[in-house]
Amino acid sequence: MLVSSSPQPRSFVVTLMSRLLSRATLLLVLAGVLLALVLSAGLHPINALLALLIMGVVAALLPAAEIRIETVVPGASEIVTDDEQWIAAFADALTDPCLLLDRRALVTHANSAAARKFPNLIAGNPVTFYLRNPDLVQAIDGAGRSGTTRTFELHETLPSETWDKVVVTPLRRPDTEWFEDEGRLLIVTFQSLTELKRVDAMRSDFIANASHELRTPLASLLGFIDTLLGPAAKDTAAREKFLVIMRGQAERMSKLIDDLLSLSRIEMHQHVRPTGSIDLAALLREVREGLQTQARAANVEIVMTLPDGPATTTGDRSQLYEVFENLIDNAVKYGSNGKTVEVQLGPAGRVGFAHQVSVTDHGPGVEPEHVPRLTERFYRIDADTSRKKKGTGLGLAIVKHIVHRHRGVLTIKSKPGEGMRVDVLLP
Repeated sequence: MLVSSSPQPRSFVVTLMSRLLSRATLLLVLAGVLLALVLSAGLHPINALLALLIMGVVAALLPAAEIRIETVVPGASEIVTDDEQWIAAFADALTDPCLLLDRRALVTHANSAAARKFPNLIAGNPVTFYLRNPDLVQAIDGAGRSGTTRTFELHETLPSETWDKVVVTPLRRPDTEWFEDEGRLLIVTFQSLTELKRVDAMRSDFIANASHELRTPLASLLGFIDTLLGPAAKDTAAREKFLVIMRGQAERMSKLIDDLLSLSRIEMHQHVRPTGSIDLAALLREVREGLQTQARAANVEIVMTLPDGPATTTGDRSQLYEVFENLIDNAVKYGSNGKTVEVQLGPAGRVGFAHQVSVTDHGPGVEPEHVPRLTERFYRIDADTSRKKKGTGLGLAIVKHIVHRHRGVLTIKSKPGEGMRVDVLLP
């Protein structure tokens, strides 16, 4: 088999021409200097031509020198070489924070996400100037020494609690040994786990709280059943008393399960906007009628201020009924010493919203630090009082999710001794 050797000389010539072109500016400057010396300093033209020719040969034969380009990026400066331009461009295309480190763990490039995450980062400095976490330092050192990928979870508490999955990966050049490559790089990426951790924590808290809420009435039921089967088996008065209590505990469990199922259904359709047409004034009258028995038992009057005509909004009728039933029922339960609960429907007075429903009680109110947490699942200011009033701790959480599904806004205002006011703004 015959193999042509012509491509090798041609490739060599192309390389020489490429090097000459890359240094054309330098050679032109040198030619200008030599010309000035010929004209002003008496340099012989032949000597000047020979000097220029020698420099041209040297420029063609020597390999391209590494050129360092300094580029300023908002939030972080960077220093990259010609060989690293594509690597830096790839890092910039990533949505997660990404750092490029050289063999000495100096930062050579930070993409825009990293610049936002580490605003004080400056290229050319050691990464440990800005990230002093021992696990990160150990991972970078280990990856650099072994040439293998290191992964760990970075947990920071300041300025706020965050979690990141950090991957330190050696960037290997083709046909080059890792430890022999003077230009070797490490790629450090940060994948945020903060939201996932918070969701997991919320899920764990939810399961723990739900289990606790169900365990309490179950324990009561089991205790009363054992009593009825034992010492009170023939005590008619005790049996009737215990059965009433047992029924109340069973109703509490049933209400809790209903609220959990309701919350699950709402969350399942959270992204689907309702399409029905609802008259809020008629709906509020219906809710008041349904709560008259509880209001009379608590000696509370529900006073409504409604417009003369219909107040139409787009929504799910059963869910909005649940919203206002929860809010008015809470006002009756916890604001009963105020003797009145005021329900007002009027214009929202806010761009993007048409209606505002306000439910106000004149009860004891709550401390300001509790207000932002009132819509959390199972959050109670006074657990014993809530259980005595047959509250499940899920009512306002259900209200919040329904209002959000309707693209509305829920606000709660309260001060000790001044009662509580809950506003629902709807489109």
